[in-house]
Amino acid sequence: MPITYEPIATNTVVGSSTASVSFTGISGSYTDIVFVCEIDGSVDDSTRIRFNSDSATNYSQTNLTGNGSTAASTRSSSIAQISLGIGDATNQTNVIGSINNYSNSTTYKTVLLRANNPAEVVAARVGLWRNTSAITSIEFFIASGNWVAGSTFTLYGIKAA
Repeated sequence: MPITYEPIATNTVVGSSTASVSFTGISGSYTDIVFVCEIDGSVDDSTRIRFNSDSATNYSQTNLTGNGSTAASTRSSSIAQISLGIGDATNQTNVIGSINNYSNSTTYKTVLLRANNPAEVVAARVGLWRNTSAITSIEFFIASGNWVAGSTFTLYGIKAA
């Protein structure tokens, strides 16, 4: 049987902008979670994701970025969140990511993501949350600034048949 993507929830920023978009009470009935962020308007490079309200330095990440003329690679460890890798976006940006084995309670959680803003930067990132707890909540936030109205965040669960 094929692998099935099931929509879990969508959150669209309406009205005034907000610094944080959260999903709580995430069921453990899937093997993986895929998230899709369609971000409108101006955001800066302080866009982040974290799990289960954990703001301790339990995260690390490796980044690959390119802007058409320059490529770069960086690594950060013992940080308080994983960057979404958007860059200094001033128009529509898309971020697609997957959280593997998110409901497993015996392993650390790996996040693979890609951010695209064709006018400015393309980024690929692998992040690690050094915690064995099942992920039950996800927060997308901006450390300095706000998600603007029209930005949409969607979670999909993957069920392996």
